Amino acid sequence: MQRRKFIQSSMVASTLPFAGIQAKHSNLLEKGRELYEVRTYEMRFRGSSKLLTDFLKNTLQEALKRVGVNHFHLFSELGKTTPSKIWVLISYPDAATYVQAQNLQSDEEFVKAAEEYNNIAFGNHPYDRFESMLLLAFNGMPQMKVPIENAGIFELRTYEGYSEDAVRRKVKMFDVEEIELFLKVGLHPVFFGDMIAGPHRPALTYLLNFKDMEERDKNWQAFLKHPDWDKMKAAKEYENTVSNIRRVFLEPM
Repeated sequence: MQRRKFIQSSMVASTLPFAGIQAKHSNLLEKGRELYEVRTYEMRFRGSSKLLTDFLKNTLQEALKRVGVNHFHLFSELGKTTPSKIWVLISYPDAATYVQAQNLQSDEEFVKAAEEYNNIAFGNHPYDRFESMLLLAFNGMPQMKVPIENAGIFELRTYEGYSEDAVRRKVKMFDVEEIELFLKVGLHPVFFGDMIAGPHRPALTYLLNFKDMEERDKNWQAFLKHPDWDKMKAAKEYENTVSNIRRVFLEPM
């Protein structure tokens, strides 16, 4: 009986962090702001990426569509990185869909389709662990945009702040005027998200896409030279909002 009570208490405790997030942002989620999960799979040395990508594309993606996810994108890192990584971007319309997507064992079609993958022998597994970050879409762009036609390069940027208030002010900067300038100069955004769970907090993360690196460099220069950017970055309200930038270039798989 004591063991049963312990298990039940543990299960309740395990849901508390997300319950707190959901309660804190419940009014925001009601406004149609999506949740984004960004997964990073670090491949084992000489592990088969095909085993993993086949599972992600053909099994997991289809199961997540059945529970109602809005978008599912698969990326590899640009260049010959070591260890190699596979990135997955998933958008959820609400918190309930996110929670449901974490347990697909009630989906008989998924269980059957995943059987071969789940029976991979120890030592043949393609990756060791994966990391996830959970993001809440900005007010200024509450839903993910479809990538541009022939998008060949994606730029994932994470802005860390020295405090929660610094990130809040940077999010406001995007919502009020910076997203508009991004659109004007051709920094094609896929999403903007406030990191509510994951590494490097407090932070925000966003994803841009371009046809190629040449377009990317040209349009970033147009942004940096734009008078609206000069005005924005000089505003006292936005001082010291970014303490570090993490950037990775991705290509679609």
